[in-house]
Amino acid sequence: MSSTFFIPAVNMMGAGSLEEAAVAIRNHGFKKALIVTDAGLASVGVPAQVAELLLQQGVEAVVFDGAQPNPTVKNVEDGLALLHANACDCVVSLGGGSPHDCAKGIALCASNGGHISEYEGLDKSAKPQLPLIAINTTAGTASEMTRFCIITDETRHVKMAIVDRNVTPILSVNDPALMVGMPKGLTAATGMDALTHAVEAYVSTAATPITDACAIKAIELIAANLRTAVHQGKDMAARESMAYAQFLAGMAFNNASLGYVHAMAHQLGGFYNLPHGVCNAVLLPHVEAFNASACESRLRDVAGALGVNILDLDAKAGAQAAIDAIRTLSVDVGIPAGLAELGAKEEDIPTLATNALKDVCGLTNPRQASQAEIEGIFRAAF
Repeated sequence: MSSTFFIPAVNMMGAGSLEEAAVAIRNHGFKKALIVTDAGLASVGVPAQVAELLLQQGVEAVVFDGAQPNPTVKNVEDGLALLHANACDCVVSLGGGSPHDCAKGIALCASNGGHISEYEGLDKSAKPQLPLIAINTTAGTASEMTRFCIITDETRHVKMAIVDRNVTPILSVNDPALMVGMPKGLTAATGMDALTHAVEAYVSTAATPITDACAIKAIELIAANLRTAVHQGKDMAARESMAYAQFLAGMAFNNASLGYVHAMAHQLGGFYNLPHGVCNAVLLPHVEAFNASACESRLRDVAGALGVNILDLDAKAGAQAAIDAIRTLSVDVGIPAGLAELGAKEEDIPTLATNALKDVCGLTNPRQASQAEIEGIFRAAF
């Protein structure tokens, strides 16, 4: 069976990579960039800092700070209008998953035309998006280097999963100096998001030896560094290790895809506007408990990567050890105990489950589920 491995052509990692990226953008010959970011980063001057670095290289920039958490169709349309009004020839996303996804939607529509909803699903676009440079400020989503773009359709209250080779950025930047200021809650949520990416990719039906290697190393790095990154946020070694971990997890799921954790979390985010990483963290042990009968030996490997001594454990016991270790890590970094604590409502479960079964991420889950089984996983997570 053939497979294709997707990744940006150039990926800059480590302290000082932001300055290197500004030079690279100049060398591409771009003249005017649309910087897509969020209001929080704009309020502390990070987009202005990036715009100044670009100006020093002779590249003008216009800032769009309207990317909301769980970016919407309207966010994409507003950013696209600003891009056209200023004749920008490239897009620079700055932030975590929300600005990156919003920027992908803008860049994809800029070159392909039409409405962002037309690209929901797998490889629906005809042309590469407008060149996108993705500068990361969190360590979790890996959206800076993937072909995944998640946009909320606010009229349907659904997160659209756009999986398209044409939304892959041409350059990704992970400078841990931009991540030091992340608060504990965001560090925990994004770190558990990265763990979910790695675990789902490892048990995916589309996994390959390459994605396996990336996923297992990502899990090892997360197990060794997430607690420190959360509780000692200025520890640069932990921050840099988490930057590498989330990137490796991105390499894994960008090619092996995901599973029901993401298919279900997307619905929670679209329905209640909840933080994606927290939803993933709450759902992960429950989905893997459902999956275990189909991938016990793989989950045993996950347990080993999480630091569990698995030498004397058979596949079934190893799978349970992985689920237990995931729960322990969630508690240690302060993830809420269940969906009820997040404000989800049990009466909405049938609708959430119906929509989850339509999400493209569920196609590679190791065990396919019925409507009733997805509803059961949601209820267990309350």
